[in-house]
Amino acid sequence: MAHATVLLNEAVEALQVQADGVYVDGTFGRGGHSRLILQKLGESGRLVALDKDPMAIAAGKTIVDARFQLVHSGFEQLDEVLRELGIEKVDGVLLDLGVSSPQLDDEQRGFSFRFDAPLDMRMDTSRGQTAAEWLATADEGELTEVIRDYGEERFARQIARTIVAARQEREILTTKQLSDLVAQCVRTREPGKNPATRTFQAIRIYINRELEELESVLPQCVAHLKTGGRLAVISFHSLEDRMVKHFLRDMAQGDKLPKNVPIRAADVPQGKVRLIGKPVYASDAEVSANPRARSAVLRVAERLGG
Repeated sequence: MAHATVLLNEAVEALQVQADGVYVDGTFGRGGHSRLILQKLGESGRLVALDKDPMAIAAGKTIVDARFQLVHSGFEQLDEVLRELGIEKVDGVLLDLGVSSPQLDDEQRGFSFRFDAPLDMRMDTSRGQTAAEWLATADEGELTEVIRDYGEERFARQIARTIVAARQEREILTTKQLSDLVAQCVRTREPGKNPATRTFQAIRIYINRELEELESVLPQCVAHLKTGGRLAVISFHSLEDRMVKHFLRDMAQGDKLPKNVPIRAADVPQGKVRLIGKPVYASDAEVSANPRARSAVLRVAERLGG
């Protein structure tokens, strides 16, 4: 499947790109959002893009533009990347979370049960533990916890027990081995959804520390935004979206005071951001053209002064 950038126009429009602004695309992918931002920037504008996937970095080399800089890094290193580039404040940050279509469609990456491939699942293939390596060593309790908490899988305990038993007989090295094991345990599933969907999601999130990295980067984004700068975040599953929603809500409310504390209105702590509009979802036309857009949700916030 050709890569289609989800909520492309909606996300970039939400940034309200200024011609001379400085922007960060924290998840370059195949560059759909970055290319559209560059179209809207003037000659003095600047765009910094990050991605931990070496394949994305290779794809980004096709963009030859003095206003553009692509850095091989996960977005949780945003503070460090901007410091090294001499950038203190930016006009907007865009995060497009989760796994990309090229990652899913490359069978050698091991993200999908549609192919019989090595169980890798790392977004950054240059470092870290593979899914197969983790499955070989994790105990039943850890397997259960990851599959239950990150996959929201109600058959997590049965799946973990089956994995532990199976690896006594044979190493679990391929996506087909894992999906077949999961299928033995999952008795019911939504129509049209593979029984292994939730387990693969859970392991991928765990291997790539996706939720920990999201929790780390959100405060960095707000800290680096200029007054009036925008943060736009696209999520693809409920765990991500819940984290983004709660973070932005808390940032908008400001520091909470104990009840019944006498305080002047002028001294009430103000929020650091204001929420912009309601959550944005892919249109029926986009979902029809790209079914992977079905679960996407875009949330936007604007930095306040003070």
